[in-house]
Amino acid sequence: METLITKFYNAFNNLDAETMLSCYHDDIVFEDPAFGVLKGNSAKAMWQMLCASQKGKDFKVISSKIEANATEGSAHWEAFYSFSKTGRKVHNKIDAQFEFKDGLIIKHTDDFNLHKWAKQAMGIKGLLFGGMGFFKKKMHKQTNYLLEKYIKEKKLSR
Repeated sequence: METLITKFYNAFNNLDAETMLSCYHDDIVFEDPAFGVLKGNSAKAMWQMLCASQKGKDFKVISSKIEANATEGSAHWEAFYSFSKTGRKVHNKIDAQFEFKDGLIIKHTDDFNLHKWAKQAMGIKGLLFGGMGFFKKKMHKQTNYLLEKYIKEKKLSR
């Protein structure tokens, strides 16, 4: 399963959403601090949206510490990019946990410090508010709005 995780992050670094999605079970459950919990096609559409938004930009992913057995795994990965709303450089450090079923990823949980991310992406505003509960709720609302808009525009199934 380490090969599957490596395939997933190599595809992400190449902004190859289709290969990323081929690593996911149809019943995937994804969770992270920015989007909250996404299931099935919504989780898959999120990766499609993120890959599409970074094409032709200064995006890079480096994965490390990949470990896995037949049922679960973990990885550390770092993303380098410019945040689209502000143009500010972001270096996000993420720890991922995976569960597998039928040889695919069925649960994927990314954990990162949202306050640190917000400070990098939004500057002083992120520094002041990025660690507060209302910021996380507003972030989920905004990211899920953008995801729903993307799904409708691309006529993807949910």
